[in-house]
Formats: sequence, C-alpha cells, structure tokens
Amino acid sequence: MDLLIQVVVFAVATWLGYKVISEVPSLLHTPLMSGSNAISGVTILGSLVATAFALTYKSMAIGFVAIALATINLVGGFVVTDRMLKMFKKQE
Repeated sequence: MDLLIQVVVFAVATWLGYKVISEVPSLLHTPLMSGSNAISGVTILGSLVATAFALTYKSMAIGFVAIALATINLVGGFVVTDRMLKMFKKQE
C-alpha cells in the first residue's frame, strides 16, 4: 500500500511539474530555472542527511551519487545565473 501511495504522489508531482513548466513563457524559462537550481542547494543537505543514516554500502553509494548530482545542479544554477547577469552589464 505504501508503494502505491508513493507511486501516485510521484505521478501527480510529475504531471503537475510538467503543467507548471509548460505554461512559463520561453523568455522567462531560463532565468526562473537557473534561479531555482541555485536555490535548490537544499537537496545537498537532504542527500547528506540520507547518506549519513545509510545502513548498507549500496545505500551509501546511492547517497554519494545523490550528493554529486545535487552539487552539479547547484553549481550549474549559479553558473547559468552568472552568465545571464553578465549579459545585462555594460561593456567597458
């Protein structure tokens, strides 16, 4: 029963996320996504906590992958945001 609830929540979240993103105009899509990626550094904390409580090596390996991917997401968000901000600065 718990697995069924988790699958339903995942499916609804996926559908809702798609609907929200598809309604954003393309002109605003990149700034919003880069900002949200930078802010989503909280996922690093979540993956660190989950890895700290891992009981098996398999769980630790999955936690390590989660930490690595969350870090890439965070750094990528800041890089894209920085590049966009440079586009609006005056050239000297």
